[in-house]
Amino acid sequence: MIKAAPIKKYKLVIFDWDGTVMDSVGKIVNCIRQSALSLNLTPPSDDAIKNIIGLSLERAIDVLFPEQVKHQKALIAGYKHQYSVDMTPTPVFDDVASVLSVLQEQGIMLAVATGKGRDGLERLLDQSQLRQFFSATRTSDDALSKPSPDMLYQLLQEIGVSADDAVMIGDTKIDMAMGKAANMDRIGVTMGVHNAQQLSELTPVATVDNYQQLQQVLLG
Repeated sequence: MIKAAPIKKYKLVIFDWDGTVMDSVGKIVNCIRQSALSLNLTPPSDDAIKNIIGLSLERAIDVLFPEQVKHQKALIAGYKHQYSVDMTPTPVFDDVASVLSVLQEQGIMLAVATGKGRDGLERLLDQSQLRQFFSATRTSDDALSKPSPDMLYQLLQEIGVSADDAVMIGDTKIDMAMGKAANMDRIGVTMGVHNAQQLSELTPVATVDNYQQLQQVLLG
């Protein structure tokens, strides 16, 4: 666990989803690969795919397949189909529910800012049984794609909290860049895509390896 500065008490904690709440990175990589293969296209490397996690699906396909504009719609449709049939497990990370419960009991409001689409997030909120913890959510269907701070601005306005009283939590440099663009503190988690050194490039106030460490950072 790396702390870069003293941690204050936040009124609002905003979570990324993939690689932060849910261990879904492997499934996303596999579905992108299979979508490409179904069209006889060469899949990007696993690292390249991991580095787009957090972007909207449309933006991710643009980045991964810049020479395949004519296949964009088919790649997007293929990914969505693969995601519905792929059997790669996507468990919630250890201690997520218990830590969210503790934060909620302390009067801290919780929200989600994800590159997933609205339908996908709604389905997973129910499947994970975590819906009860979140006061508000934003997806790539509701706002400009990360790293734009648009979804963070929307959440702050809806909940009525200033950026100074909120923190963004995520596993990618894209999440950290979004938080930085909103002038919001950010905490990196290393369970997903990027490691502590990579996350440190965007100056998080802390980097943690699990949810118990996250609780310690947020509550002391």
